[in-house]
Amino acid sequence: MKDSLKKLFDEKLVTPDEAVQCIRSGQTVYIGTCTSTCYELARALGRRSDELENVTIGCSNLFKPLDIMTDPDRFRIISYFMGPTERQAQKAGSLDYTSIHLSLVDIFCRETCPPDVAFLEVSLPDDDGNMSFGATGVALNKFIQEQAKTVILQINKYAPFVYGEDNLINIRDCDMAVRFDEEIAEVPNMEPTPEVKAISEYVIDQIPDGACVQLGIGGIGNAVGFGLRDRNDLGIHTELMTDSLAFLMKNGNVTNKGKRVLPGKSVAAFTLGEKALYEFVDHNKDMYYMPFTIANDPRIIARNDRAVSVNSAICIDLMGQVAADNIAGRQFSGTGGQLDFVRGAQMSRGGKSFIAATSENISKRTGKISSRIVAALPTGAAVTTPRSDVQYVVTEYGCVNLKPLTIKERAHALISIAHPDFREELTEAAREAGLY
Repeated sequence: MKDSLKKLFDEKLVTPDEAVQCIRSGQTVYIGTCTSTCYELARALGRRSDELENVTIGCSNLFKPLDIMTDPDRFRIISYFMGPTERQAQKAGSLDYTSIHLSLVDIFCRETCPPDVAFLEVSLPDDDGNMSFGATGVALNKFIQEQAKTVILQINKYAPFVYGEDNLINIRDCDMAVRFDEEIAEVPNMEPTPEVKAISEYVIDQIPDGACVQLGIGGIGNAVGFGLRDRNDLGIHTELMTDSLAFLMKNGNVTNKGKRVLPGKSVAAFTLGEKALYEFVDHNKDMYYMPFTIANDPRIIARNDRAVSVNSAICIDLMGQVAADNIAGRQFSGTGGQLDFVRGAQMSRGGKSFIAATSENISKRTGKISSRIVAALPTGAAVTTPRSDVQYVVTEYGCVNLKPLTIKERAHALISIAHPDFREELTEAAREAGLY
């Protein structure tokens, strides 16, 4: 690095506690999203809690506990996708969730929660003083940066340097910088259950050579990905870069040569998985990261032939309505990009979209077993994907295409892939509702 840039770095470097002294009561502070979150700066802000009031925190899908998330008297939390940390904030009464498709995340940045101060996690700098926005930051950080009056960087050696669109910030473009190294939050791969394995096989059977793949978060998505090891010339255009997609790239199944959008490149908006995944995407020129507003735009997704979208559900009613983020009024995750990719995949030539879930749900709190296919969504449940958009629905008992079916035919089809223990009950409910 040039001496002039090194001098500028030294001038802008401060401690976390020094950095947060600029924050005043009544301001809005963005602290990060998912695997690009400035936890140490957020902790430092928490250490100032007695001095502040009415501070709004913008964030999404956080994994580590923070004091500011459970202090509703001083901090109001606005999130567009709930992770474990936001669920703690929800219990504490400090969370205010906003529902938005990720393709429209710029609305969150510019209108819902425009920050006065932005904490942005970045990689180590290159020789020109450029730092990458890391595992998730490319997804929205440029919009955040444009809005913020004060930009504070948290430089983290564990943040991967990723290539793509709007992926860099220069030391000249920040007000302060903090050096703090902290491992990126990981989500471990779980061995698929027999049910998940069966679901993945139904989906894999429908994915041809040359397909352009998007996989949602969770065990089913990874099971599908690892199961595609016999496919050739796959492409990747996804919201989330996963361990299984990295495996397919390393295994030679992905060439991206048939894609119309950035042929030769695997496209993603963010990365979440195990440590080896973050190491894989670091300085990987076969990867190209885009903001959600581009990667999740259904019109752009549709430009790739044979686009395949695989996402999950909490429950599905007999008309085909999918609840994937909120159940009975309780927010669990977020609207995310499910509908973006459901629509984009079906708009693609030869494309398909799948909603995949085990037939039964076991409550972690009570141990109660219930059917994921239900006669009607519970009161207060939000619809993530409307019935008119749903195409394939998959459980361990089969795969049905709802798109061409009438409402009554959909009820028959969905009951046929429900768990056998619930089929009689669902059939009776369908008859009472005039659906059978």
